[in-house]
Amino acid sequence: MDLSSRYLGLTLRHPVVASASPLTSTLDGIRRLEDAGAAAVVMSSVYEEQIRAEDTAYALYTEHGSHAHPEAASYFPELPEYEHGLSGRLETLRRAAESVDIPVIASLNGASVTGWVDYAARFEQAGAAALELNVWFVPTDPEQTGGEIERRYLEIVHAVRKKVRIPLAVKLSPYFSATAHMANALVDAGADGLVLFNRFYEPDVDLETLAPRREIELSSRYEIRLPMMWIALLRGRVKASLAATRGVEGPEEVVKYLLAGADAVMTTSALLRHGPGHLRTLVAGLEHWLQAHGHASADEVRGVLGAQRADAAAEMLRSQYMRLLSEYVPGRLAL
Repeated sequence: MDLSSRYLGLTLRHPVVASASPLTSTLDGIRRLEDAGAAAVVMSSVYEEQIRAEDTAYALYTEHGSHAHPEAASYFPELPEYEHGLSGRLETLRRAAESVDIPVIASLNGASVTGWVDYAARFEQAGAAALELNVWFVPTDPEQTGGEIERRYLEIVHAVRKKVRIPLAVKLSPYFSATAHMANALVDAGADGLVLFNRFYEPDVDLETLAPRREIELSSRYEIRLPMMWIALLRGRVKASLAATRGVEGPEEVVKYLLAGADAVMTTSALLRHGPGHLRTLVAGLEHWLQAHGHASADEVRGVLGAQRADAAAEMLRSQYMRLLSEYVPGRLAL
């Protein structure tokens, strides 16, 4: 059985990738995921704000007491190999790239164009096989237009593309007014792949303190539908790799994403629930389904349910929408 896949120009043993999570933040975690069978790993995201905070703390410590005495310019010598707050993350990336046989993809969540470009270059130098740009931005300014938000995304991708040569993937929000158009614009700006979709974590409210309450709910299989639909719609219509993320709980979701047209299927929540060993369940389940349905490879089924024509796809979605709402009977879902 040939499960091999191509993602961002990288050859993977199979399409199942361990996406960014606490499991991918350490060298030991990355090794465990490789041993469990991950085809590739996306390192936990680096956040520009955290790096800035670490840089500020470092400056405060090293400059504390500077010039307080005529014979002491500083009491704390600077670290000779300190590379901003990125030092530890870059070292983890370097060691992982040298010690594992699967691609290690860096993940960056920037806040400024300068930050995106500077950190991206450092990841490339540290040995990242590819770079995932995790653009997490909630537009709260009522004066800001959709066009301005889209230009912000495109400027980031264009600037990073000019700086690095390794493959670039963009982790997208599902909230663009014209997702297909934006997908093509990102590819034109330099993206080699798209990851569909990013999750936005909305705060809850504590009714006793009336303060925001931060909670993370791991994704469930019901979240597969939106990214699966858009992967099917984009398959063959954008010149980029497509990675699916969200809702991958079992082998069934892996198969569905492949049928829609995903080149890679990423999972985090299932691995946090069940541990790295769950990767074996996902890959074995995919192989079993392919064999049971008479397929010799993953490529045979990849994209068979993709929507190649935009006009036909729009009509199909409209028809399904009308049928679901008009034919629904309480207690029984119309087929």
